[in-house]
Amino acid sequence: MSGPVPTGIKLHSGSSVLELDYAGGKACRLEAEFLRVHSPSAEVRGHGRGQEVLQTGKRKVRLTAVEPVGNYAVKLTFDDGHDSGIYSWEYLHELCSRKDELWREYLERLREARASRDPKESGVQVLKFRPPE
Repeated sequence: MSGPVPTGIKLHSGSSVLELDYAGGKACRLEAEFLRVHSPSAEVRGHGRGQEVLQTGKRKVRLTAVEPVGNYAVKLTFDDGHDSGIYSWEYLHELCSRKDELWREYLERLREARASRDPKESGVQVLKFRPPE
């Protein structure tokens, strides 16, 4: 086992934030959207380098459950149905350590893809049209 093991884990259901406590009084707060778009699952990471799938429309996603996986990880469940990522202690610590950098990179990828954090309300775009007179 590498990487610090949390001494406590709290799911703040109101804000949908996962709080990790570490030895020495250190704490880390990870928002549901951040955790969802950085899921270690194959759905997000793909099955190899270059197969990552940019997650869009996750601004309002909520974290609904945290389940232990052995002594090395937790499984997170989100309200969009995603529940296949196993977040190891090492990976959670990396997310905490690199949170600002990873978030900036994610926002840049969204910008480059001309994608949005906001969920689409529907697949139909309504255009205003005025027939010619």
